[in-house]
Amino acid sequence: MSETPSVQKKMIRIKYVRSGICAIEKHKRVLRGLGLRRLNQVVERVDTEAVRGMVKTIPYLVRILD
Repeated sequence: MSETPSVQKKMIRIKYVRSGICAIEKHKRVLRGLGLRRLNQVVERVDTEAVRGMVKTIPYLVRILD
């Protein structure tokens, strides 16, 4: 039984910068899907196409850090 070396996954830091109160309902669900709940909150997610697509959907609400 061989052990596989732990591969570090690339992470992306996302900051919630603008209120989603007036955003359409689909965009509010994307915010929740990313785990963003409070303004100025920063979350780290694995850098995948799905996460990048979610961020691309709501560029006026979030910023990518680093």
